[in-house]
Amino acid sequence: MRSIHQDFKVHFTYNIHFTEGLFSLQNPLLVDTLKQSESPGPYKVLFVVDSGVADTHPQLLQDIAAYTTHYADAIRSLAEPVIITGGEECKNNTAYLNKLLQAVNNYGVCRHSYLIAIGGGALLDLAGFAAAIAHRGIRHIRIPTTVLSQNDSGVGVKNSINSFDKKNFLGTFAPPFAVLNDSHFLLTLDDRDWRAGISEAVKVALIKDEAFYQEIKNNAGRLAKRDMAAMQDLIFRCAEMHVEHIGGGDPFEMGSSRPLDFGHWAAHKLEQLTNYKVRHGEAVAIGIALDVTYSKLIGMLSEQECEDVLQVLTDLGFDLFIPELADGLNSADNRLSILKGLTEFREHLGGQLTIMLLSKIGKGVEVHQIEEELVTHAVQQLKQRQYAKSLSGIH
Repeated sequence: MRSIHQDFKVHFTYNIHFTEGLFSLQNPLLVDTLKQSESPGPYKVLFVVDSGVADTHPQLLQDIAAYTTHYADAIRSLAEPVIITGGEECKNNTAYLNKLLQAVNNYGVCRHSYLIAIGGGALLDLAGFAAAIAHRGIRHIRIPTTVLSQNDSGVGVKNSINSFDKKNFLGTFAPPFAVLNDSHFLLTLDDRDWRAGISEAVKVALIKDEAFYQEIKNNAGRLAKRDMAAMQDLIFRCAEMHVEHIGGGDPFEMGSSRPLDFGHWAAHKLEQLTNYKVRHGEAVAIGIALDVTYSKLIGMLSEQECEDVLQVLTDLGFDLFIPELADGLNSADNRLSILKGLTEFREHLGGQLTIMLLSKIGKGVEVHQIEEELVTHAVQQLKQRQYAKSLSGIH
């Protein structure tokens, strides 16, 4: 028998910048970012823009055109920005992926060009996936426009679309060239999208940093009232903790552990059960509430700490129960539909089931089995809590 052994390492590096007015002619951040490339300029770019962002920022396309004209010695725009429907729809329909790949082909976007995506997390997932598979990988820059994408999904290394009725079934691990967070985009978010991204900060604080959790708790009123300074601090710390984790051990998720998906096994299934009418961050808040309550029921977390977390989520404006969470209880087998998410969660990684729960605020603990009966009890407790909240007139 003869064998050849191959062993090599690939180094990845990228920066996450925080700014205001990215396309102001007085702001050179985008140009300076492109100049970090080893290639000589001018740098060929193709912008892809979330349709919702284009609608709420009607001057954006003109600002991009003015910016690229002003910095023409450094930026060569290959075409008008490609407008793609935002939200989960763009990940559910492969026509949007094909449209983007067609543009990459038609406009000659090469491996030394840049696909610059402006939008929410779903659009960034789609654009990153297209960039990863075109020419076996072209450079992409993310410009997240929501709280959720600025503090979580947009700063990581994952890209994907949905397929076979499963969230993120097709995807890649492909780090961006850079991430540029512009807080001006947050000003036009509706209250649901402003709030939704906060759940990811609660998530990472609960499993890793009690001090950050206490900061969120203390600022819950300011955050709910759209205080920008409080939100900027939250986004920065949340993004910082996410990238610290990604770079610290298993960035491409080769193992069965996925602690940053605390609360997500139920959230992903809940999104599907609602036909994606519930926002990802809203589903994560419910998933956190479910896993926190379950942690209490199995004796891992104290009653006091469980109630503290549920109250913080409520103070931030989240509903912790929606009817779809209890879907299946009146079926023939009386089994929650949400429990199918456990199987899908395990399949997504392979290996044994690994779920993050809480032993205390700031400390996550991995378990490898879930008692379905106690999950049902947890759902019933959240339903009762939501019912009591509605009776008391709390909004």
